[in-house]
Amino acid sequence: MRVLIVFGTTEGQTAKIAGFVADRLRAKGHDARLINAGVDAIRPPPTEFDAVLLAASLHAGRYQPALIEFVRQHLAAISVCANAFLSVSLAAAGHDAEDRTGLERCVTVFVEESGWTPDRIQHVAGAFRYTEYDFFKRWAMKYIAYRKGAPTDTSRDYELTDWDELGRFVDTFIFDAAAGAKRNSPA
Repeated sequence: MRVLIVFGTTEGQTAKIAGFVADRLRAKGHDARLINAGVDAIRPPPTEFDAVLLAASLHAGRYQPALIEFVRQHLAAISVCANAFLSVSLAAAGHDAEDRTGLERCVTVFVEESGWTPDRIQHVAGAFRYTEYDFFKRWAMKYIAYRKGAPTDTSRDYELTDWDELGRFVDTFIFDAAAGAKRNSPA
């Protein structure tokens, strides 16, 4: 299958997640194309692909505007093929009901802004990049981490992404997409 993976990233974890997805699909024999919505000017149209997977990270309750704009521009093509949305956030690492409700609100706003209702949504935990933050952001992120019981040693970074869970999601998504493509192809 040909799969288009379009991502928006701020600190790099979503790019790493998108790369993991592309590598996993390629290892299973699929043709995966990786596009950074905020950087790559040349973009193949989603109509050239069997499936589209979009990934974006939450910052202050919003996803990257470049990804939202990509979705708006290609809404019809994305909507007619197998599609999924990876919502990357620190809140996805926890089990707090209030955080989960907040994530769902953010996705609802994303759907309203983009006009796209994904076939599947997967919440993926991001990372604390303490060593890359400026003083004020490091302090704010440490406070948030402290309140949520997350790691607070700012001398190092913490990757919270559950790679096994993400791999299972990708495997299920592509299996279902391939099965749907076979059902919809002429005999």
